[in-house]
Amino acid sequence: MNYTEEVANKLNELLEKNYDAEAGYKLAKEKVDSKRLKGFFENQAQERYDFGHELKNEIRNYGATPDKGTSVKGDAHRAWMNIKSTFTSGNEESMLEEAIRGEKAAVEEYDTIIADMTLPPSTNSLLTKHRDNVQTALNKVSAMESIA
Repeated sequence: MNYTEEVANKLNELLEKNYDAEAGYKLAKEKVDSKRLKGFFENQAQERYDFGHELKNEIRNYGATPDKGTSVKGDAHRAWMNIKSTFTSGNEESMLEEAIRGEKAAVEEYDTIIADMTLPPSTNSLLTKHRDNVQTALNKVSAMESIA
């Protein structure tokens, strides 16, 4: 596999995880009563949707085809795939804990790709921006969880 294919594959993995997070946040928004949490989850879903479009454009810049939907790989970490069972209880603290778990995994994934690859400046800048925004969301959801 050449460098371009490797980068495109890593970006597609991030794209899948952003699809997962977007779907998880949309579901979370539907399952909470708190307006503050609804707003937070809605904003995060929109941000992940936006990340997806940015990643799709970057993937196309590498001459690859972006993946179309959420992940189904059984061996990869998919924190958002477990979120449905959490939501059935209606426990907002559990939802926040699951969001924290998902965001920590996302930050780690972004950090790994940024650190492991010699990325072109545009790709590095995009991934760093996404990672920083996810870290900000992680900080917010952690603060919400600590006062819940």
